[in-house]
Amino acid sequence: MRILHTADWHFGRTLEGRSRLEEQTAFMDELVQIVQDQGIDLVLIAGDIYDSVNPPAAAEQLFYEGIARLADGGKRQVAIISGNHDHPDRLAASGPLAAKQGITIIGLPIPDIQSIGVARTGELARLIALPYPSESRLKELLSDVAEEEVLRSKYSERVGALIRKQAASFEAGTVNLIMSHLYVLGGHETESERPIQVGGAYTVDTNALTAGAQYVALGHLHRPQNVKAASPIRYCGSPMAYSFSEAGQAKSVTVLDLTPGQAAEPKEIFLTSGRPLVSWKAKEGIGQVHQWLDEQRDASAWIDLEVTMTEAMSIEQIQSLRKAYEGFIHIRPIYPEMEAVRAVVSRSDLSMEEHFTRFYSRQTGGAQPEPELVRLFLELLQEKDLADAAGE
Repeated sequence: MRILHTADWHFGRTLEGRSRLEEQTAFMDELVQIVQDQGIDLVLIAGDIYDSVNPPAAAEQLFYEGIARLADGGKRQVAIISGNHDHPDRLAASGPLAAKQGITIIGLPIPDIQSIGVARTGELARLIALPYPSESRLKELLSDVAEEEVLRSKYSERVGALIRKQAASFEAGTVNLIMSHLYVLGGHETESERPIQVGGAYTVDTNALTAGAQYVALGHLHRPQNVKAASPIRYCGSPMAYSFSEAGQAKSVTVLDLTPGQAAEPKEIFLTSGRPLVSWKAKEGIGQVHQWLDEQRDASAWIDLEVTMTEAMSIEQIQSLRKAYEGFIHIRPIYPEMEAVRAVVSRSDLSMEEHFTRFYSRQTGGAQPEPELVRLFLELLQEKDLADAAGE
């Protein structure tokens, strides 16, 4: 059978107040076309359908219309689990109706394995479908001890026990799969995932997922990646970039062909929908920004802009940039004084606040900066650090 793995749609999410609905609609159109062109038999959607437990009506409409198109009246099987952003009961409320279309929706962890038949090949898939297994959703207190290693061990053991119990239903003559939405030790995060662990406590060791499955389809991390393990474990990633920490990432869905007993060889199909997120660093000032706009550089992108300035940036200059291009998300002026302080700090053990206070005192003949000014300066530096990390 031919399987497509996707996750982390986050329908309803915005970017600093900018709607992404048009981009998300384009993704759904592209996904429907891919499953048709690729002859997909089974679509696995590994959680975080929505960005919140109370999504806007337009996001719900896009989801329900989309999965109906994917299932195509029951010609194609679709299996969906909830993620940490989804309301499990609300997501699964339409399950009985969806089941008539070949769509399986699971909101909370359940003890039963799913059996999914594929008419085209006559094969049967055994799917362990584990929605986001929070402590409350597992309905079990992990430990009375607060040490992180103990918590992680207890949590990982509980998840592993659930999976091993269901894996007893795996057979040599079935396609054996696991799908979940969780954080596996060794996965690489970005800034756009909402943390599902406290200090790393709610992480799962890969050993908990190696229960004889031919392929483990995961959701939660937005960067497409394989996780090093005894069995194939993969995060398909989000279909769109949702923060500037994802700038430059190629977004994709994962497709694989599996027969009983066959080793999985997942491949990526790259997506073209969704506006890219890029960072601009205009070292030569606002004139350089307008030059790039005239050249139509990154013409369809959402842009995080950093402009080196020798004088204070005026409201009129900011408005002019936003009028020239609607895709600017952040516009941050960077002043030489900030860079000078940063350079000094990098060579000293003093805190950034102490360095700024000393610098301000030297520049003003001994005056001390107001607390609000110090706080503003630190916030600007923090924003720059985040932008630099996204660029890297």
